[in-house]
Amino acid sequence: MKKRLLSSIRGQIKKQYPKYSEDKLDEIMYGVEGIYLTITKTIIIFALALILGIFKELIILLIAFNFIRLFAFGMHANKSITCLIFSSLVFLTGAFLCKYITISREVLYVLYLMVLVIMIKYAPADTKKRPLLKSNKRLRFKIISILMTIIYFIITILIDNNLIINSLIIGLIIECILILPITYKAFKMPYKNYLKYGLST
Repeated sequence: MKKRLLSSIRGQIKKQYPKYSEDKLDEIMYGVEGIYLTITKTIIIFALALILGIFKELIILLIAFNFIRLFAFGMHANKSITCLIFSSLVFLTGAFLCKYITISREVLYVLYLMVLVIMIKYAPADTKKRPLLKSNKRLRFKIISILMTIIYFIITILIDNNLIINSLIIGLIIECILILPITYKAFKMPYKNYLKYGLST
């Protein structure tokens, strides 16, 4: 089904824009395939969350995670099936924890301190396909990631909603795992990809 759909889309694009080279079409289809995989992965994870009764928790967790992900970046799986399995395990487990656990304030403060240290040391973490080549951009994303962590902490102090508190810290922890060098190493992926372009830290 996937190959048939992508082939059909490629044919339509080629028909509409006959002057496009094969390289240009390959570039466009890479983006189209990425959108397709994101949509299908999201549908599967959302369906599982509905079945498990943790749909609301999943949505709030994903919002918390994606806000920090925008700036800290982090690892992406090379294969779509690996991404689906990893994302399902991580986010469905995270949503369960958001719903059912209560973290004491003392533990929360320790976790936020650990997250802050990791953000200071490792954010942002680029990928082979999306290296962060400009040092000023890397610095800007690091500062924003640190500020976002502090904002999450302030929200945690000010509110008394266990679900949101859990979602904020668990979202941050998931992001921290994805920017750690050891995670890249475990999945056999290159780290600090901008260094391959002769750029310094």
